[in-house]
Amino acid sequence: MIRERLDKVIASRSTFSRKEARNLIKDGNVRVNGELATEPHMTVVVGCDSLALFEKPFKAERFVYIMLNKPQGVLSASRDANAKTVLDLVPDSLMRRGLFPAGRLDKDTTGLLIITDDGDFSHRMLSPRKKVPKTYRAYLRDPLVEDGCSLLESGINLKDGTRCRPAQARILPQEGENIVEIILTEGKYHQVKRMFAALGNEVQALERTHIGSLELDPNLKLGQCRELKPEEVCKIIMD
Repeated sequence: MIRERLDKVIASRSTFSRKEARNLIKDGNVRVNGELATEPHMTVVVGCDSLALFEKPFKAERFVYIMLNKPQGVLSASRDANAKTVLDLVPDSLMRRGLFPAGRLDKDTTGLLIITDDGDFSHRMLSPRKKVPKTYRAYLRDPLVEDGCSLLESGINLKDGTRCRPAQARILPQEGENIVEIILTEGKYHQVKRMFAALGNEVQALERTHIGSLELDPNLKLGQCRELKPEEVCKIIMD
């Protein structure tokens, strides 16, 4: 068991500074295991002791993992002076210092995006060596060319000569729409769009539906997010 100072726990798991956390404790706004805590230097065992801030449960886990259903027009960035970012969609109840999007989706791409403060987790999820699959649903301008899935699965060359890893692809049978599900284990710049462009087609809309075996929660509307359960985090990285 690891013990940490109470003021450090609050500051590192919220947007409060260390000084503000100390003042919150001294002013009687924090409880530990139901008892009023007034000493910032007291220690707690994260994961065992229960904390409350302003009489509401305070999540003291070291890291947080958030599933976002990203809408169009929002940047996959922590901050931007001129545009709305995915962190602007995180509610105050989940906001804490150090959050960032693990990977990115293009501004006009929708779907599953993970927001966390765990840098090691993000690295493992995004590392090409780990080959964590990402599943997308591509809405195409035209029907996929004959043998298009086979070409994608063999490892297609982009127009600039870049060779892609073999992907998995299948046409989704939805009447009146040209939709292809494609699974990648790498993340080159605008890769899905460039892969279909190499086949003479155009991606008109793109949605990410899975990372690893984690599926986007169908109950999350565009722009909504929620914290992942521990077992859901494990679905992203299995090693």
